[in-house]
Amino acid sequence: MPLLDPTLWQDGPTLTGGAAPVVEPATGRTLATIDLAAPADVAEAAVRARAAQRDWARATHPERAAVLRRAGDLFTAHADELRDWLVRESGSIPGKADFELHVAAQECYEAAALASRPTGQVLPSEAPRLSFTRRVPAGVVGVVAPFNAPLILSIRSVAPALALGNAVMLKPDRRTAVCGGLALAAVLAAAGLPCGLLQVLPGGAGTGAAVVADPRVRVVSFTGSTAAGRSVGELAGRHLKRVHLELGGNSALVVLRDADIESAVAQASWGSFFHQGQICMTAGRHLVHASLYDEYVERLAVRAEELAVGDPYREQVHLGPLIDRAQLERVHALVEASTERGAKLVAGGTHRDLFYRPTVLAGVTDDTPAYTEEVFGPVAPVRSFATEEEAVALASAGPYGLSLGIVTRDAARGLDLAERIPTGIAHVNDQTVNDEAVAPFGGEANLDAFTELRWTTARSTPAAHPF
Repeated sequence: MPLLDPTLWQDGPTLTGGAAPVVEPATGRTLATIDLAAPADVAEAAVRARAAQRDWARATHPERAAVLRRAGDLFTAHADELRDWLVRESGSIPGKADFELHVAAQECYEAAALASRPTGQVLPSEAPRLSFTRRVPAGVVGVVAPFNAPLILSIRSVAPALALGNAVMLKPDRRTAVCGGLALAAVLAAAGLPCGLLQVLPGGAGTGAAVVADPRVRVVSFTGSTAAGRSVGELAGRHLKRVHLELGGNSALVVLRDADIESAVAQASWGSFFHQGQICMTAGRHLVHASLYDEYVERLAVRAEELAVGDPYREQVHLGPLIDRAQLERVHALVEASTERGAKLVAGGTHRDLFYRPTVLAGVTDDTPAYTEEVFGPVAPVRSFATEEEAVALASAGPYGLSLGIVTRDAARGLDLAERIPTGIAHVNDQTVNDEAVAPFGGEANLDAFTELRWTTARSTPAAHPF
């Protein structure tokens, strides 16, 4: 029996948001039908999650770790089946799907190792007592995940939260409800996760808001657009919830004067066009030294024209489809608005159905929409700079600060430049799109994200007080 047998999906509480098709963006075909969660369904799911979490928190760390290790093994054992879903439901090319599966397995293994890590500290005390701190599970964790890397961006919060003794309410994007939700539930159930601990609630923004607001949810992990993240942050603040936000990006790829131009163009192509540019860390601003600019633009345009775009399940291609019509229209509108404001369309700018050609824009400025905004499509705006000081100013400008790539023959020089540009991620001699299970999106950072620090004292005899 397949791991993702549709007849076994959603065997928990009945969801009342109505039936919805799982659509293959490359063809428009319906792959399956799922039930959506309405906001009113969240409370019942939260009650079930909280009830299951109490026993799970009391399980030994080897018991929790064993479930996560088995889940990691299952992601590998069922890779062929899961890969097909990633390719067909999310429009991934097979290589990108394989990367997601690799990272998902590693996230589970890292989470398994994390299960034994919550430790404490014995504190000195003025009173005759034992005084110590220890980390305890937060309780119920809400995870709201996007469509673009649905497996990675769900499992990277789900796995460590479970390993640390929490239950999880997972709200995947309805467009990738299988890859980002039901697939995880199937893997973890097969790995032995007790019933009730993972509640999958595919739905829209209202369902996500209900997850954030539910009083049983103590911590929220959100990945998505900056606009949606702002709403989640405001809602969490009103309900006094701890919230972790990983939002949009418009990351700079800086090509210094001494860079090998062929290598730089290879980095640039991958950084802007991988998964149709639908990645928060995509290289959205190419900053190239003036002495290399013309050749860089020409070579990047040639490379863009050489890339194959099509159905990744039935053809060997470099780029698949954008996720839906709304995303296509947004990408194309930004490209058209950019050329109307003076940017030069050097390659691409056309589409067939949801298949958008990799696009190169030259001569961009601060007034170019595709340069200043997050496009979330396969678009590479290129701008020149004359000095490193100008490169620092350009790379630092704007509201985004997620990732940074620097290409140079002098790695030490690249590291020095990275110190001057405020970003959460910096890669020297690599493009902006990278991920590892041990990086600060996870690893030790998950201890702070999904546990609470508790102070405890114990006396041999009851304390005496003045009254």
